[in-house]
Amino acid sequence: MKDYPAHLLTDGRNQAGAKRWQQALFVLIFKHDTPSGKLFDIALILAILASVLVLVLSTVDRYNRGYGQLFYYMEWAFTIGFTLEYALRLACVKNTRTYAKSFYGIVDLFAILPTYLQLMLQGASYLLVVRILRILRIFRVLKLTRYVGEANALVEALSASRRKIVVFVYAVFTLVIIFGSLMYLVEGAEHGFTSIPVSIYWSIVTLTTVGYGDIAPQTPLGQAIASIVMIMGYGIIAVPTGIFAAELGQVMVRRQRPAESCPRCGMVGHEADAHFCRHCGGELKPGAQE
Repeated sequence: MKDYPAHLLTDGRNQAGAKRWQQALFVLIFKHDTPSGKLFDIALILAILASVLVLVLSTVDRYNRGYGQLFYYMEWAFTIGFTLEYALRLACVKNTRTYAKSFYGIVDLFAILPTYLQLMLQGASYLLVVRILRILRIFRVLKLTRYVGEANALVEALSASRRKIVVFVYAVFTLVIIFGSLMYLVEGAEHGFTSIPVSIYWSIVTLTTVGYGDIAPQTPLGQAIASIVMIMGYGIIAVPTGIFAAELGQVMVRRQRPAESCPRCGMVGHEADAHFCRHCGGELKPGAQE
């Protein structure tokens, strides 16, 4: 995920006209590679975690009865603090509108709106769990942005395998409809299979090996069908994993040999030990076999 565009921010090094307090504020809030910036980000993350913890504990009756008033005041204290932080971020950026429409800008805004909305809409404060998204800043604090390339590899593998996975999901969808309809005919309403949708629900629960147990076949034939569905479930679970793993392997091979292309046709993505192009049969490294 990209950080805030540097050219949209008021940076003391390239914005000579910026006020001194704006420059200092920019360094504190946005320059996470400085000691003060890193300390600010860590303090912000701790405050976010504390505010989410307060929200979670306020939903527990035992704690809410004893500390409900304290939670209420703490929530408003966090909200006012985050509101001030959001205003300071807007104050030290070059283009306020662009920052406000950025990913982090939207998340920062949504992190404070629910408390104010609660004054008009009861229960809106529970939307404050969106604050946990602000923890994404930890990627900048811990220098984890270097791993974005690996995340892109996963996304590329998912994209490459999407058609196979769609076909697989369609096949599973067909199976659960067939088995659900069959169980509806075999078991009937007297055993809990009151309709085909309910039977399909049972089929999905059984095929995915979740097994809630709220509906169970009672007849020998129904139990035999259920056994088949359970055994199929173990095999079906491995299919999307295998599809994704195969595509991920291909992505990693392509990334390991980005410049290994066929001199004849330009085909890329060959195996690491390949000597000939898998498309045209041309030699990848002429003279290497001599």
